[in-house]
Amino acid sequence: MEVEFSTDHKSILAKMDRVDPLLYGKTRNYINGAVTCLSPYISRGVISTKMLLENVLQRGYTMQQMESFIKELCWRDYFQRVAQVKDVDQEIKQVQQEIMHRKMPVQVIRAATGIEGIDTSIRQLYKTGYMHNHCRMYTASIVCNIAKAHWYQPAQWMYYHLLDGDWASNACSWQWVAGANSNKKYFANQENINKYTVTNQSGTFLDHAYEVIENMEIPHLLLETAAFQPVTDLPDKSEIQISRSIPTFIYNYYNLDPLWHPFESGNRVLLIDPDFFARYPVSKNCMDFMLALAHNIARIQVYVGSFASLVSEYQLSNVYFKEHPLNKGYTGIEEERDWIVSEVSGYYPSFFAYWKRVEKYLTEK
Repeated sequence: MEVEFSTDHKSILAKMDRVDPLLYGKTRNYINGAVTCLSPYISRGVISTKMLLENVLQRGYTMQQMESFIKELCWRDYFQRVAQVKDVDQEIKQVQQEIMHRKMPVQVIRAATGIEGIDTSIRQLYKTGYMHNHCRMYTASIVCNIAKAHWYQPAQWMYYHLLDGDWASNACSWQWVAGANSNKKYFANQENINKYTVTNQSGTFLDHAYEVIENMEIPHLLLETAAFQPVTDLPDKSEIQISRSIPTFIYNYYNLDPLWHPFESGNRVLLIDPDFFARYPVSKNCMDFMLALAHNIARIQVYVGSFASLVSEYQLSNVYFKEHPLNKGYTGIEEERDWIVSEVSGYYPSFFAYWKRVEKYLTEK
């Protein structure tokens, strides 16, 4: 499946108008299914889950018709709610079991696992910044549960390349697969992978019954490991022009909303914090994508430095920003992000518990 992610705001809205939530619900698990390919814009804050849901409702689809579609949107909100309460850099429910190392299997990095559906998806990730959700789970299962790697560094590796990189969704999902955020580890065999990646392989290390896979020794192919040592290529720092007589609106990797306070006069600053990107590195592909999306924001200026240094250097006092769990050290006027149901917040130990609360509000509207 070839994917392309335009960065023009009108094109993004047009893509949203073409979403078919019913076909999505029927085919989303297949790599050639009717996935929306809108997740990069949701993760970067260009659009929201609420905005997408309202769009399909306005086109006449009902809640009952598209429950599967709504649930997938709610998974994104759910992970964000978890990250508001929990440190998702750490195991959420229990310590991951059977860890042999904290590195990456080299053959996974090389897209050379011998599993055609996985290797193709990894090469696509490197090229386009996209990987189908099923393939993310398959890859995480091979890395954590077959090669017995600790989840954190592999999660960094995938986040680094994903245009829709959302640390909460990524970390929580890797932990779910590895059994640190779930009751058991997730495994997939070759038959399952063949079905959803439209391949027809046999004789691989995954071509066994599940009881065999869950108890197998690490395949020789996956024994070689290497540390993943990512580096973020930041833009050069340059002077920006600030007027202290008007408010300053702070944009960042998780907020590139061109419709945020659209008619209000203000300084609009895209904050690129080196410390943030040292902790959560991203590829050049992802950095370029962020900068291209920022062009949709009128009179945006790019500041490379910390929030504190920006405020101090330009003596800012009237500062607005959108809430996000990774906004460390931000001060000023914090505004809530869009949620499908803003009334449902806090930590829920399972998505099912969260969904039942959200569903109750949605059906009462």
